[in-house]
Amino acid sequence: MASTIQVRVDDDLKAKSEELFKELGTDTTTAIRMFLTQAIAVKGFPFEIKKVSANPYGALSEQEFLTKLEMSREHAVQGMYRDAEDVSRDMRAKYGL
Repeated sequence: MASTIQVRVDDDLKAKSEELFKELGTDTTTAIRMFLTQAIAVKGFPFEIKKVSANPYGALSEQEFLTKLEMSREHAVQGMYRDAEDVSRDMRAKYGL
């Protein structure tokens, strides 16, 4: 016997998740089954859930800003940098902006 689970989600969330699952070679129904199976296997959420304790984009003191700026300059000299458009795209995707 099989049961039905109905979930209401925002249209945008549904479309984005369907596209992601399609790219991963599956569909939403299968992804939900996988989630439930993993939750049972690990006896909890199959991923870390945490409350963000600090806004990483909050205001910095002048000294904090200067310290981060110096670290950024050192990274740039070492070739450790990313294109601003890539960073913006990643942030929009991560935070749903």
